[in-house]
Amino acid sequence: MDTERATPAELAALREAFGVDDGGASALGWDAVRAFEAEHGVVLPEPYRSFVAEVSDGSFQGPPEYGLVGLAESAKGQDLGRPFPLAEPWMWEDDDGGHEDPETVVEQVVHRGSLNLGTDGCGMDWHLVVTGPHRGHIWHVTDVGALPFGAEFGHTTSAPGFAGWVRHWAAGEEWFDAESAQ
Repeated sequence: MDTERATPAELAALREAFGVDDGGASALGWDAVRAFEAEHGVVLPEPYRSFVAEVSDGSFQGPPEYGLVGLAESAKGQDLGRPFPLAEPWMWEDDDGGHEDPETVVEQVVHRGSLNLGTDGCGMDWHLVVTGPHRGHIWHVTDVGALPFGAEFGHTTSAPGFAGWVRHWAAGEEWFDAESAQ
């Protein structure tokens, strides 16, 4: 997973997955992306960065279930400049994670270092980590816990990151399709 460069093939696959053929009219453009990054003190990970600049700023068709929200909306209530606090799955419903005040850490998981890309409903949101060791990874954050998306973490057979997440969705796969998730 390369979070520094988007390949033409990745952008073409993203354009195809979302059915975008408007010549970039639904994209934000590079000036708007750079202004967002300067305002929030981050550089968005690729290929998401190029996707919102050149392809589309969100999509009503998904992923996730209720659509991919635009960049500005995905940042509402988020502290993007501070690192995302997790490096491994945590089911806080069953385990306090060794934290004296787990509720504070849960709030950090929800609001620090990630864009909220959208929801599958019922408190099941998808986040793109923009700051910290998991920069570029997609995390499934729910009311009971959080876990990273990608075959290297188990639960799914797909590649990690934004492009892998979108490819998985476009193929019509169940989110948690690995045998370990059954």
